[in-house]
Amino acid sequence: MGKTIPRCLEQLDLRKSFVGLATGAGALYLLYKAIRASIKCQPPLCSNSPICIARECPVPGERALPQEAPAPKASPGGDGLAIERERHGRDSGEIRRLLNSLDCKQDAYTRSMILHSITRCVYLLEAEASTCTMDDINLVAEMLDDKDNSVKIQALSALKAFSGIRKFRLKIQEHCIKVLELISTIWDMELHVAGLRLLNNLPLPDYVHPQLRRVMPALMEIIQSDCILAQVQAVRLLSYLAQKNDLLYDILNCQVHSNFLNLFQSSQPGSLLLEVLVFAEHLSEGRNATHYRAVKWHYNEQSLHEALFGDESKLADRLLSLVIHPEEEVQIQACKVIVSLQCPQDLGSRPSSCRPSHSYFKAGE
Repeated sequence: MGKTIPRCLEQLDLRKSFVGLATGAGALYLLYKAIRASIKCQPPLCSNSPICIARECPVPGERALPQEAPAPKASPGGDGLAIERERHGRDSGEIRRLLNSLDCKQDAYTRSMILHSITRCVYLLEAEASTCTMDDINLVAEMLDDKDNSVKIQALSALKAFSGIRKFRLKIQEHCIKVLELISTIWDMELHVAGLRLLNNLPLPDYVHPQLRRVMPALMEIIQSDCILAQVQAVRLLSYLAQKNDLLYDILNCQVHSNFLNLFQSSQPGSLLLEVLVFAEHLSEGRNATHYRAVKWHYNEQSLHEALFGDESKLADRLLSLVIHPEEEVQIQACKVIVSLQCPQDLGSRPSSCRPSHSYFKAGE
């Protein structure tokens, strides 16, 4: 034990100090690592939301472009800086660069992505899109003849975006017949949805009615498909056309499947049920109109008319079950159809106008 007690205590204090320093250094190092890891793990500054699209998201390790810097070259999805420029009243030229870069010699994927970017820019840069020309609309419409379906779909979506600008609607109407041809000849649900959305966003001129008659069987098949989005758009279009006097009979005489009334089941999505009920109301009102009843029409046994309004139809039972549907809008619309199925009061005194066998509900029910 050759050491004195004071010296031992002195050495013990030194060891404690050394341990304290080591512990403090270790804690600082761990804190440094935690801060560094948290910086690396920060969520990206950009997302697909419209607000975040408006900001440029710099690549890690690079500085963001200053606001005054020239806009980058046209590239699919690179429209954030363009939105910032339009917000400050400056034309970014983004849509123009995208349109100029659209070339049929490119591969299908590139053309599809350019059209997709044009669609986004039209929605987000409306003022800039309004400066486009009719030739630009024709350029996009030319892509409807592309061999690749994905290019056709993106072209339809771009035309739909442009149709929101009033001055382009008449020009886009010129391509309605081509759109109807695509819908009726290509069985692709994404194409159907894109094409029908475009048609539903336009007032269809009378000169396309002959083509509409030819594609009605295809539209009826889409309604009876298993794609909700396409079904809703197809029913919406036919519901609009059912209000045209010269198309009503063609719709009612269109052939349907034996299980067509399954569309009126409460298990169907509310969005589809509502559109189908509005469609049925328009058909019922149309066939009860005086000018329509003035003609003796003949329908085939598998027609839409027989499925909805024929003697053997079970539509009344389906409607009564929808009156207690959980969604109030469906309830109200089902009641409207029930009311429309009754004979018009102005025709009630003429037995020949409304046969009792076609009445679905007993008096007072």
